[in-house]
Amino acid sequence: MCWPRWGVTSVTLSKLSFRNAKRQARDYLVYFATVVMAAALLYAFNGLLFSQELRTLSKSMELLPLMLALASAAVVCVFGWLVAYATKFMLLCRGRELGTYLLIGLENRQVSRLFFLENLAVGGCALLLGMALGGLLYQAFRAIALTLFGLPYRFAFVFSLPALGLTAAYFALIYLHALRRSRKYICKAKIHDLIYVEKQNEGVVIQTGKKRRWIFAASIALGVVGTFLLMVGGSLPGIAGAGCLVVFMFGIFLSFASGVPAFFDKRPARKYRGQNLLVFRTLTAKLATMGVLMAVISLIFTATLISEGAGLVFRGLFSGRAAESACFDLYVDMAGDDRDPTPYLDYIQENIPVEQSVLYQVRLSENGQVQDYINSRVLYENDGYEQDPVLRYSDYAALRAIAGYQPVELEEGQYLFHCMAYLEDTLKGYGQPVALNGVTLEPGGVCTGHLAQNSGNGRGYILVVPDEAAEGLPVHHLAYAAQTAQPVSSEAYDGLIAVMDKIWAGTGFGDEITAKAQAEAEVAAQTAITVFPLYYLALALTMTAATILTIQQLSESERYRRQFALLQKLGMSRREMSKALRTQFAIYYALPALPPVLVGAPVLLRLAHAPEPGVMVGLSSPAVIVASSLAVFFLIYAVYILLAYTSLKRSVLPDKL
Repeated sequence: MCWPRWGVTSVTLSKLSFRNAKRQARDYLVYFATVVMAAALLYAFNGLLFSQELRTLSKSMELLPLMLALASAAVVCVFGWLVAYATKFMLLCRGRELGTYLLIGLENRQVSRLFFLENLAVGGCALLLGMALGGLLYQAFRAIALTLFGLPYRFAFVFSLPALGLTAAYFALIYLHALRRSRKYICKAKIHDLIYVEKQNEGVVIQTGKKRRWIFAASIALGVVGTFLLMVGGSLPGIAGAGCLVVFMFGIFLSFASGVPAFFDKRPARKYRGQNLLVFRTLTAKLATMGVLMAVISLIFTATLISEGAGLVFRGLFSGRAAESACFDLYVDMAGDDRDPTPYLDYIQENIPVEQSVLYQVRLSENGQVQDYINSRVLYENDGYEQDPVLRYSDYAALRAIAGYQPVELEEGQYLFHCMAYLEDTLKGYGQPVALNGVTLEPGGVCTGHLAQNSGNGRGYILVVPDEAAEGLPVHHLAYAAQTAQPVSSEAYDGLIAVMDKIWAGTGFGDEITAKAQAEAEVAAQTAITVFPLYYLALALTMTAATILTIQQLSESERYRRQFALLQKLGMSRREMSKALRTQFAIYYALPALPPVLVGAPVLLRLAHAPEPGVMVGLSSPAVIVASSLAVFFLIYAVYILLAYTSLKRSVLPDKL
């Protein structure tokens, strides 16, 4: 019996659309929650984009809107792909239902409108919920930004109409593009096409089993070679290694369905051990038709890891350099050995309240024996120093006091090393005496701590010697350090820069002037304009890829339910079925995540080792950066895995007898 075409009203379609939208949000809860989170992220970062408060924190923050706009463009593309994929996937899963609507008398355009309205309803609800959550996320990001600048956070309700409008425009663009393609397909589809559309799978790219097994083995070999090339370092090996690993990803997933059976055919004892046959037969059957998708998801995860790690590398680079160069409230490094510091001192006396200061000379020893020793043992850059740098003990004691360090005693007839942390172990092993002005000094210990040693007080290290031993040594440069009564203001700092420009007018050269307050503000701004967009992109990539994996897995619920019902009749216990499901689940989610670890970890190690020695230390050391990036990635990934496993286990495993 068919409905008369005139009997299907707009009200009927609207009610049906609303009912289907509720069912869709329930059945694809992970997808709906991800779209809500996408709306929240877009709104929160659009709020930062239009925030006048954040722009006034630093001059460098003027670049934040540009960086966020570029990141948002990438994120919109990522979420657009997610919505387009999910919409198409739901169309495939519901093809029988939509074909039935045609069979009972609805027109193609009515079915198309029905599908359009229900997805638009889901997107609209997600947008509204996302706006509410986005307001909270914006407050969190605002608090982080203010904390970076050392400012107190106070909650203040902020409603940004431009951010709301831009987010709505993004969502309209994403959903209308995805639904336009679905509408076009439904309008042209025949009843047969829709009813059997769910049986359409990804085509098998590699046709013969023998060829797939050969590619499977070759892909593993390329993975090993690519990882090795990335660890070797260098531009050409790095590019070649990355290329090998990309081929490895596509090759391994396109050939997985043949590689695993070939492995078990040669080891029949393992095939029938426990639930291996059930797990891998079900897994390979699914992966045989989604190899390209798994490879793309693996590449997305690789980009995620690199984005997260790059954010940590930049953060460590900015803070590491600033911690060393801005260890004094005010520091002026004057090039040359015959400089007149009077213009600087006069300006400081008039404009900057100073509590304690020292004007001193950095001298050079008679040779570079310590430098040669360091060069033979660690990676070291000695820019600007051909001999070992030397500092009088009285000047060193004053610098320690200004920097807030405890006093250090220098025994008669000895010298000290003050160095950056990465040289401490090396210099502790140096036991040679140093001869200065005919006086031989023995090593007396090694001190560490930030002391402007990235260029000013030596390059990574300096020898601290008795005052009389330093007399007559050639002067490398003059320097001034001060502890101020209050942080140096932007106006005072700019005035000091103006003094320097006047001194060096027309020469193209200048001195190094550092104020702790300005350096900290610069680090905060650099962190905000690099780390925020990178983590924004990384979070979007992780959510998108994990959601697609989860949708694919949950779509098999009915087949799993029939499978486990049959296994229960054959005598398999619920405990064994649960174990088989867990194993299959773990392998399914681990497969696209393992190649990114092989690719991302070496890339991040090379990236973290790229800055000059002594910068990436402590919590910013290469090993910590790699571990932190992996931890953040797998933490987010684990949330999706747990949600999917809980949902699937509850719906497919038979009830206990």
